Amino acid sequence: MKMLSITKTLAAATVALGMAAAGSAAAQEQTVRVGTVSGPDAEVWQVVQKVAKKNGLNVKVVEFNDYVQPNAALDAGDLDANSFQHQPYLDSQIKQRGYKMVSVGYTYISPLGIYSKNLKSPKDLPQGAKVAVPNDPSNENRALLLLAAQGAIKLKPGVGTNGVNATPLDIAENPKKLKIVELDAAQLARALPDVAAAVINTNYALAAGLQPTTNAIALEDIHSPYANIIVVRTQDKDKPWVKKLVAAYQSDEVRQFMKAQFKGAMVPSF
Repeated sequence: MKMLSITKTLAAATVALGMAAAGSAAAQEQTVRVGTVSGPDAEVWQVVQKVAKKNGLNVKVVEFNDYVQPNAALDAGDLDANSFQHQPYLDSQIKQRGYKMVSVGYTYISPLGIYSKNLKSPKDLPQGAKVAVPNDPSNENRALLLLAAQGAIKLKPGVGTNGVNATPLDIAENPKKLKIVELDAAQLARALPDVAAAVINTNYALAAGLQPTTNAIALEDIHSPYANIIVVRTQDKDKPWVKKLVAAYQSDEVRQFMKAQFKGAMVPSF
């Protein structure tokens, strides 16, 4: 009977130790909520999830369909980080809404493109043509800079760079009297049949079946300052999980996935 009692005690101790070990492993694995936009960004984050998991970080990806909600959700504490925007857009959001957020790492750059149903070059834009651009300050500025780089318009000196966003009111020369149509970025691809051309963010172009390297009639230089970033609340920037999250994104697995999957539409900026 004593032997049976000892055996039961040892078995119970073994189960208890196993449960304690499992509990310890669960405690060591931290979960962070990361907001991004549906489409290519979310696809990349599926790879990041796998890499992060190896280092004890459980990444829960929350998808959005616009550029406004991810920062609002981060500010409200519903997210721990987000990854969908470039620094000029973040700067404009901080200025407008008073967010206390900071960039902690680069992700990729998607060259902004000019798309058209009928034209082969921005030089083919007819007199009085409608050209649609994003209506948020930083992306509108980016679109106008691209149109200027293509010779379609000329901006006033001192706007468009150094933190001064250009608007259609800052067009100094418009030889073809182009009509700039300001739309929400998510609506630009759908507006293509109604305008001569549209300047579209790559994630929305890809979602609409448009390939930047084959369908765009002009592309932004990949060395532009509009590389996307991972953003956290300022109070969290030095927390250990942030370093793990950035390292998981800036891994060779993610770099190779981008190159194979997007073929130049998303270029690693790390």
